[in-house]
Amino acid sequence: MAAEEQPLLGRGRGSGQVHSGAAADQELCIDQAVVFIEDAIKYRSIYHRMDAGSLWLYRWYYSNVCQRVLGFIIFLILILAFVEVPSSFTKTADVRYRSQPWQPPCGLTETIEAFCLLAFLVDLSVKGYLVGQAQLQQNLWLLAYFMVLVVSVVDWIVSLSLACEEPLRMRRLLRPFFLLQNSSMMKKTLKCIRWSLPEMASVGLLLAIHLCLFTIIGMLLFTIGEKDEAQDQERLAYFRNLPEALTSLLVLLTTSNNPDVMIPAYTQNRAFALFFIVFTLIGSLFLMNLLTAIIYNQFRGYLMKSLQTSLFRRRLGARAAYEVLASRAGPAGTTPELVGVNPETFLPVLQKTQLNKTHKQAIMQKVQSYEGRPMLADEFQKLFDEVDKGVAKERPLKPQYQSPFLQTAQFIFSHHYFDYLGNLVALGNLLSICVFLVLDSDLLPGERDDFVLGILDYIFILYYLLELLFKVFALGLPGYLSYHSNVFDGLLTIILLVSEICTLAVYRLPHSGWKPEQYGPLSLWDMTRLMNTLIVFRFLRIIPNIKPMAEVANTILGLIPNLRAFGGILVVAYYVFAMIGINLFRGVIVPPGNSSLVPDNNSAVCGSFEQLGYWPNNFDDFAAALITLWNVMVVNNWQVILEAYKRYAGPWSMVYFVLWWLVSSVIWINLFLALLLENFLHRWDPQGHKQLLVGTKQMSVELMFRDILEEPKEEELMEKLHKHPHLHLCR
Repeated sequence: MAAEEQPLLGRGRGSGQVHSGAAADQELCIDQAVVFIEDAIKYRSIYHRMDAGSLWLYRWYYSNVCQRVLGFIIFLILILAFVEVPSSFTKTADVRYRSQPWQPPCGLTETIEAFCLLAFLVDLSVKGYLVGQAQLQQNLWLLAYFMVLVVSVVDWIVSLSLACEEPLRMRRLLRPFFLLQNSSMMKKTLKCIRWSLPEMASVGLLLAIHLCLFTIIGMLLFTIGEKDEAQDQERLAYFRNLPEALTSLLVLLTTSNNPDVMIPAYTQNRAFALFFIVFTLIGSLFLMNLLTAIIYNQFRGYLMKSLQTSLFRRRLGARAAYEVLASRAGPAGTTPELVGVNPETFLPVLQKTQLNKTHKQAIMQKVQSYEGRPMLADEFQKLFDEVDKGVAKERPLKPQYQSPFLQTAQFIFSHHYFDYLGNLVALGNLLSICVFLVLDSDLLPGERDDFVLGILDYIFILYYLLELLFKVFALGLPGYLSYHSNVFDGLLTIILLVSEICTLAVYRLPHSGWKPEQYGPLSLWDMTRLMNTLIVFRFLRIIPNIKPMAEVANTILGLIPNLRAFGGILVVAYYVFAMIGINLFRGVIVPPGNSSLVPDNNSAVCGSFEQLGYWPNNFDDFAAALITLWNVMVVNNWQVILEAYKRYAGPWSMVYFVLWWLVSSVIWINLFLALLLENFLHRWDPQGHKQLLVGTKQMSVELMFRDILEEPKEEELMEKLHKHPHLHLCR
């Protein structure tokens, strides 16, 4: 029921009923304010049902447990691609050595998929009920969600009716949609990409014109002549016909076949190098970098528009909570601006809100500072700015020792110079490993004498153990564990200690020239390699102690949460293209001996797919398809894969790989660079640090642009609130 309609229901009832109704109204008021605040914090829309039952369902749906279960179901349906026919359960993807993979029986993966689709149907039903029919008809994502489910269910029924022998499963291509629709940031990113496409297309058109012009010039320049062999060699190798010439220059645009494509002509006449240099300067160094700049500029603008919407949602949710609480604080006819929100009324709301404990305490301290004075609208809005702020982590108190000797020892082992000593010892350990790697580089494992290195490992691990114990003594166990670097060091130290004890138990104490036989799954050399690998990882402890390196590391760690949406978009692209590739190219790469058209490695042309042994680059299963797409995205030697699939599948296969190159290498990587640059520029900008408190290592995208976003006006907020279909305000 609408928020302001609730008190009217108490009229005409007995005193007990009135008291009970007032209590119910007060509880509903608190629940509404709690949900509005949670919507504001999570940048969610407030346009959903507001009655008591719907609020309970809404909070249950957005609880951590429910969202994690939904996330697991999305992961489960995506991961089915590795198990379904064609299965990826083989040791190698090489078509020459790959064994027959295990194929699941018909109905196994389909049963799991049916469970996932049923869960998505429940998810859609809950969302549709909560937003209401009017909002449901206007929400394109929910309508698309319904259509994807319908197509998936129909395709699932067809699959079972054909005993899982159908040639094409359309629902596989639609599975990434479930990942997209569950992430608001991925939706924003996808919308920004769509808005940026016209500007990308303009530069793409320039690149196409550039390619076509130089292809025509190259065809005219390297024509077959009667006297000059240079043009003949260049023509036959790279400019035989128009499609091959266009492909050669397209690959040269990525510099993958440079200088191979230039060498035949350059060998005979150095002047021909000018053609390829000018092409590379214009295409790779100018147009491609111009494309990066345009994508960065356009994406940043459209991302800001999207973040402006997020800011408006936060302010709208906070204002809705204010209106609900303030409307019940004063007598009838009093406007919320004159009444405000009493801190005592707000504290129960804050207690029920799902919020980080540290941020909740910060907001509570700010509320208590009003000392009973009602908070006005602007003051209420500013409370939730605390959510975006970092907080300095409070370290547990050190143990208190009475003995002067123990106090001195505590001072020594808790001093930062003791950390420097540990870093010096770790550096010495790493250098000792490097020395032995150089000395033993030409020796087989059976010929090496690892006595000295083994003794050094014992000494260094003993020091690491003592360092751990001394730090725990000085800082206390809670204080020791409060530092991430200590947790990292301690965990590796314990693993090293257990490994060393296992080595001693199996192979006893080492001595010079001793070559014990292997016992169990690992030899003495394998155990030594394992421990030395862990020691190398432990050397990363020096990063926090070198300020420039620590700044870069903190920036990278802070960037990771903001890359979830971009990583999700890349996962969607990989998934869709892998499924399309499986349907187009499954089985086209056949091993030598199975076809007279397939040469073996000895008779193959140097630098070809067969001679280089690129047989694992195929689309015979989902895992192999992902690796093949990765190799094409990196564009190193991608012309080898293009040429092979053109021979095995046909010239039309070039369209698939060029499209993948455009989506992955051109569009996605440039978008990644845009966010990377923005994050680094903001992190290293002195003004950017003013938004954060000491100890902050992560920054949301919304906070990154907060300084340049425009605050919504009072009139805009109230207009949106009055349009809420399930909440009717007094004014």
